[in-house]
Amino acid sequence: MKTKSLFTVLLLFITMFITQFSLAQLPKETDAQKAERLKWWTDARFGMFIHWGLYALPARHEWVKNAERMTNEQYEKYFDLFNPDMWDPHEWAKMAKAAGMKYVVLTAKHHEGFCMFDSKYTDYKVTNTPYGKDIVKEYVEAFREEGLKVGFYYSLLDWHHPDYTIDRNHPQRQTSDTAYDRLNKGRDMNRYREYIKNQVRELLTNYGEISIIWFDFSFPGKHGKGHDDWDSQNLLKLARSLQPGIIVDDRLDLEDVEGGWDFTTPEQVQVSKWPEVNGKRVPWETCQTFSGSWGYYRDENTWKSPAQLLELLIESVSKGGNLLLNVGPTARGVFDYRAQDRLRAIGEWMKFNNRSIYGCSEAPAEFTAPANTLLTYNPLSRRLYIHLLAYPMGSLTLPNMADKVKYIQFLHDASEIRFKTLEEAKNDLILTLPILKPPVEIPVLEVFLK
Repeated sequence: MKTKSLFTVLLLFITMFITQFSLAQLPKETDAQKAERLKWWTDARFGMFIHWGLYALPARHEWVKNAERMTNEQYEKYFDLFNPDMWDPHEWAKMAKAAGMKYVVLTAKHHEGFCMFDSKYTDYKVTNTPYGKDIVKEYVEAFREEGLKVGFYYSLLDWHHPDYTIDRNHPQRQTSDTAYDRLNKGRDMNRYREYIKNQVRELLTNYGEISIIWFDFSFPGKHGKGHDDWDSQNLLKLARSLQPGIIVDDRLDLEDVEGGWDFTTPEQVQVSKWPEVNGKRVPWETCQTFSGSWGYYRDENTWKSPAQLLELLIESVSKGGNLLLNVGPTARGVFDYRAQDRLRAIGEWMKFNNRSIYGCSEAPAEFTAPANTLLTYNPLSRRLYIHLLAYPMGSLTLPNMADKVKYIQFLHDASEIRFKTLEEAKNDLILTLPILKPPVEIPVLEVFLK
C-alpha cells in the first residue's frame, strides 16, 4: 500500500513537472517568420499610447498614489468619482487617425490596479464606478472602425491587489526587511500570478484580435520583482497561445530567453543608433510623452513643440524604429487642448509627408546626411527622404550622390528641385532651393534613386 502511494505521488510529480515544462516553452520562429509577423508594425512606424485611469482625477501624474504614499483607502475617492461623461471613443480614434497614427495601445490596467475593463476577477473595475461601462470594449470597437490596430498595456504591478507583495516600487514601500516581512504576511504571490493570467486571458479572449500587448514592468533585485515573480514564460506563452500573431514588448524580464520579447522599448530617450542585442540589430520602439507625465497632469508645463515631436518621429524612423506617442486624457474623457493642438500639427505634416515615414527605415550607409538633416529610406520604392530640420539658404549639397539620383522634388507639393554638379566635385550634387522656406514645419526632399 505504501509502495503504491509513493508511486502515485511520484507519478503525479512527474506529470506536473512535464506539464509545467511544456507550458513554459515559447513558440519558435525564424528571423524571417518574426519579421513577417512584425511587418505591419514596422511599416506603420507611428502609434498612440493612451494612459488613462483613476489618476486622471488628481491630475498630478499617473504615479500619484506612489509619490504621495497613499493607502487604498485614501485613493478610494477617485474610484467613487470616476465618471468620464464626455468620453467619445470615436472622436479619439478620428484624432489618432488624422495625426497619422496606425496603431493604439490603451492602459487596460496601470500600476494603481484599477481595471478599465469588465473583469470577472476583481471589483476594482470601471463597470463599478459611476461611469458603469466597459471602456476597453468601447475603445476596441471605435478604433477598429477607423482601421487602426488595437493593443493593450497591462501593468504587472498592482498597488491595490491584496496579494501583491509590497516592494520597493509600492506606495507602502519600507526601509527594512523586518517591515517588509510584517506587511507582506498573508499576501500570496501565487494567487496574484493566477490573477494576472486570468485577466490576460480575458483581455485576449473577449475583445477580438489584439495586435499588441505591452507588459510593464520588471525590476529584479532586493525588494523587486522579475520573471519568477510574474511567471513570465508561462504568462507569455498564454498570450501567444490566445493571440498567435500578437506583438509583445521586452519588460517581462525575459531578455535572454528565445522568443521572450519582440521589440525593445527605450523610454523617453532619443537613441544614438539603431539598438542592438548581442551585436544584432533588433526591432525597437521609443515611447514618448507630449510632456513629462504619462497620465493627465494639469499643471505640467514642459510640453514639447510640434517641431520637436516631428523630429522625434523622423529620428526614430531614421534609425529603424517606431514612435509610440502618449496622450493622457482628462477625467472627463477628453484629450487636453495642448495634446489636441499638437496632434493637429502632426497630422497636417503627416498628411503631405507620410511617405517619408510609412514603410521607411534607416538609409543605407552609402548615403551621407547633410548637416541639419535626417534621412529615411523606403527599400521598396527605392526613394530617399531628406528632412530639412534647419532650412538652407538657397542651396544644399548632397555628397557623392550624382551617380545615384535621377530626380528630386519637395514631398509636400511634388514640385521639382533642380540640381547640378560642379567641375571640381563631379559626384556631388548641388540642389537649388527656394530662398523662402515652404509653409511646412519640416520640409522633406524626395529623392528618386537610379
